[in-house]
Amino acid sequence: MKKNIQIAIDGPAGAGKSTIAKIVAEKLGFTYIDTGAMYRAVTYKALQENIELNDEKKLEEMLLKTTIELKPSPNGQLVFLDGKDVTMKIRSHEVTANVPKVAAIGKVREILVAIQKQLAKDGAVVMDGRDIGTNVLKDAELKIFMSASVEERAKRRLLDNEKRGISSDFEKLKEEIALRDKQDMEREISPLVQAEDAIYLDTTDLSIEEVAEKILHLAKEKME
Repeated sequence: MKKNIQIAIDGPAGAGKSTIAKIVAEKLGFTYIDTGAMYRAVTYKALQENIELNDEKKLEEMLLKTTIELKPSPNGQLVFLDGKDVTMKIRSHEVTANVPKVAAIGKVREILVAIQKQLAKDGAVVMDGRDIGTNVLKDAELKIFMSASVEERAKRRLLDNEKRGISSDFEKLKEEIALRDKQDMEREISPLVQAEDAIYLDTTDLSIEEVAEKILHLAKEKME
């Protein structure tokens, strides 16, 4: 039985990737790696330091002096930036609006992808993002591409923000998600596309539990 498989979960903003990936990782006893949080952390620091978000050299210099750690906790994964907990701060509207710009920078992706590959090298990981199956974990034993309608994804983001104490406007969230889709799919470096060997899951009418069960079933088949 192959126990230490890599599971790559890709999909657009608000598809529920992180929530599902956490559940799957927990049930399998695997490590969960939230790559989106890493890009958010870089964006947050760049904004704090007033770095131009299209200045590749400055971003690279900043990133080479930056430490990002993902730590599990009873309340979900915590994100530490240079030793400080920024889990809530990286979810602000300002970071959300600017993360696509930072994620489109070649050097930023290059450095973070190298870290992500290192974290996953021994397997037994569930990693979610937008280019995991196509770029980060090209040889992952199980690749999932999750999506849902823009309306459904905006509803989920609204509920998620409410739980975090962040007030949001539903129509604005729909606009943000549609714009993020466009930016992710049209960027030159590692655009959002479904890997050829990925299994497509439309989660619009499925509960979190149903999606997690489907992926767990597929994972267990790969582990046999």
